Amino acid sequence: MNKRSITILQLYPRDMNIYGDWGNTLVLQRRLEWHGYSVNLTEYNPGDSFPDDVDIIVGGGGQDSGQDIIQNDLLAISQNLHKLANDGVPMLVICGLFQLFGKFFKTQDGHIIEGISLLDLETHAGPERLTGNIITENKEFGEIIGYENHSGQTFLGAGVTPLGKVIKGAGNNGQDDSEGARYRNVIATYMHGSLLPKNPAIADFLIDKAVTRKYGEFTPSVIDDRFAEQARNVAVKRPR
Repeated sequence: MNKRSITILQLYPRDMNIYGDWGNTLVLQRRLEWHGYSVNLTEYNPGDSFPDDVDIIVGGGGQDSGQDIIQNDLLAISQNLHKLANDGVPMLVICGLFQLFGKFFKTQDGHIIEGISLLDLETHAGPERLTGNIITENKEFGEIIGYENHSGQTFLGAGVTPLGKVIKGAGNNGQDDSEGARYRNVIATYMHGSLLPKNPAIADFLIDKAVTRKYGEFTPSVIDDRFAEQARNVAVKRPR
């Protein structure tokens, strides 16, 4: 292993970490180690000091109550996150944080949970939950496979592109065949499962962007992904 290290920051693991989303951080850690890098894992929760040295940011999903808990703190660190995103720091945000990286989430009773507007999108609570196995298509990553479970319906603006086009499932809103969002090196999605164990191409994209930004180049190791491929093959055959 070389002496080079990468710092992964997990956003709000106490309040935004359901449906196995912590697994995304563990995958990044292990694959970085397989690629020959040491890893510094750090957490950020409400009231913490935002770290100066961050290479990858990962955030998970949470209930409406969790979004309420972190809202003011997230707004307080909004400038940090905007600066890092615009500087090319790779980020992966799932479900609830996907919503709050947008303009707002409007609940069923009309309550507005304000977002940080890093992503040009808005979310409105829908009449039913969009739940089940989901497959989308992306030209860069191929088929993206996961599990969605959300009542929010997210609509993208002109400033972002979808992460994928829905092949099976509901996606962002069940209406326009879009799933997730992309902006620079920021990836946002409703896919739980966790996402990265079954989608190592996305994990290595985040790693590539982080290492290249910090060290100028990334030379990947050859990783045996047979178990990930087996998991993908099983998941594709699962009913909705």
